[in-house]
Amino acid sequence: MHSLKNPYVFVQSSRNLIGIFSRLCSSNAGIPQYETLAVSVPKKYVYHVELNRPNKLNTFTPNMWKEFSSCFSALSDNPECRVVVLSGIDLNAFVESASKAHELSDVARKARFLFKMIKQYQDGITALEECVKPVLAVVHNACVGAGVDLITAADVRYCTEEAWFQVKEVDVGLAADVGTLQRLPKVIGSASIARELCFTARKLQSKEALEIGLVSKVFTDKESAIQQVLEVAETIASKSPVAVQVTKQSLVYSQSRPTSEGLEHIRLMNQTMLQSDDLTKAAIAQATKTKTEFDEL
Repeated sequence: MHSLKNPYVFVQSSRNLIGIFSRLCSSNAGIPQYETLAVSVPKKYVYHVELNRPNKLNTFTPNMWKEFSSCFSALSDNPECRVVVLSGIDLNAFVESASKAHELSDVARKARFLFKMIKQYQDGITALEECVKPVLAVVHNACVGAGVDLITAADVRYCTEEAWFQVKEVDVGLAADVGTLQRLPKVIGSASIARELCFTARKLQSKEALEIGLVSKVFTDKESAIQQVLEVAETIASKSPVAVQVTKQSLVYSQSRPTSEGLEHIRLMNQTMLQSDDLTKAAIAQATKTKTEFDEL
């Protein structure tokens, strides 16, 4: 995205550690509530996070950036959450007025304010990537500016036929600065296409998004998309949480590093994880063609 924008994020800071602990351990099984996000548990171990500003085209606000960080940090630590489905991605407006920055006359102080503001926005998006649980994003309409930042930080992306995407920052005189420039080329595997999209700010329709690998599948409508993605999430949630979470951590760690460093990372991880009971349980289930339940992690 960029530094001047209409943000879209989900963070709620608990007032203290007691508040965080009580919320995660309450009878609501760690389902936090936010102003800009709606969190639910439609299936066992599957958490559904929905952008919850429909009257505002789900545009990002400063509070939403904060709530993204808070929400995905909480879900990353919640043992009852194994997969996250993120939906409600219909993000069209994206330019926020940095009014306080304009009130500052000193260049150094204005620069420091903007630096901190951009970092807060970046942290909100990066929270998806740092969450050790897989994040499956569903786009059902416009995905512009920060919307692209958001979905490129997710692990898997889906969309509906009417969805479209746009890296629009250059049209408003900005360079995207919340993750698109860093993640989009890696997500689609083509620096050429990524740069074309970023330089021209042209719209990318759902069919082409599927062709270039931005999304895994295109659904006819939002309802069928959510239903089928929840089924995918349920399948992932049935696997060993040790295996799934270490797999994500290794994939994220390795995406910006040499292969040799990625191999060393997974060696260090698996020297512990291979001692887990999940390995034996999974092997028995495979051999006997039965299902097994894995302990929470």
